[in-house]
Amino acid sequence: MPTLLIVHHTPSPNCRALFEAAVSGATTPEIEGVRVVSRAALSATASDVLEADGYLLGTPANLGYMSGALKHFFDQVYYPCLDDTRGRPFGYYVHGGNDVTGAVRAIESVTTGLGWRRAAGPVSVTGAPGKADTEACWELGATVAAGLMSGD
Repeated sequence: MPTLLIVHHTPSPNCRALFEAAVSGATTPEIEGVRVVSRAALSATASDVLEADGYLLGTPANLGYMSGALKHFFDQVYYPCLDDTRGRPFGYYVHGGNDVTGAVRAIESVTTGLGWRRAAGPVSVTGAPGKADTEACWELGATVAAGLMSGD
């Protein structure tokens, strides 16, 4: 059964709302035959990454960059997973107070280095998430999970 690994850093209610929407999309009843595993960024391991078939990442934008927790995740898994995860699909969402540009650039840089394939456009949210933002995260989770269901 294909596995979607959701790696997230969720320190605030705003990040929690986006995370819950993404999980809800990935686990909607229409998605069949895909196992969804969620790990906090500080506890996700290279084994988790190697055992998954696709990835969904979530982070706040902190000081113009992805969270230290997501950076730590990438630092821990980059080399152990580099050769074996090339071409795997991923998606991500980023939340920031007023700017997420640096965080988006950093995630794009690391995932490009890993050779991961973006399965859906990123969801970037600034300020308090509205209904359109949570719907976009729901759609992101559903899209990445559905791609695994169909073998994409």
